[in-house]
Amino acid sequence: MAIAKGTKRVAENRKARHEYFIEDTYECGIALVGTEVKSIRAGKVNLKDSYAQVKNGECYLIGMHVSPYEQGNIFNRDPFRERKLLLHKSEIRKLNALAQVEGYSLIPLQLYFKDGRVKLELAVAKGKKLYDKRSDIASRDAKREVERRMKEERFR
Repeated sequence: MAIAKGTKRVAENRKARHEYFIEDTYECGIALVGTEVKSIRAGKVNLKDSYAQVKNGECYLIGMHVSPYEQGNIFNRDPFRERKLLLHKSEIRKLNALAQVEGYSLIPLQLYFKDGRVKLELAVAKGKKLYDKRSDIASRDAKREVERRMKEERFR
């Protein structure tokens, strides 16, 4: 069986870009079992309230929900179990140092297949305040209004 080339996005954490300022991103692998991969291929995964944490020199993803595979029977695992992220030791040390700074978190942005392997885009993010969210919404609305006006002017 041939392995598909390219990338295919499976899940995205849209809430993350609204709730956090994204400082830096990392691509990492994730340790899964076979039934979890099949469930992810079917798109039955949720990244909404998940985060990453460094424990004992290893990085783990906590709170990601992977629905049990329907034909998995005894091979299914706990949908909310901690999953190990596959990163180089130097990257883990760097992420640990950044996560120790107050206000910073490790947040997954998206889960995708890259050349047949499951990859996770992990972000070092800083939480937004309410006024930051309001200013983002206001600037987005202003941009949308300008584009709408320019479109109206083109058709006159």
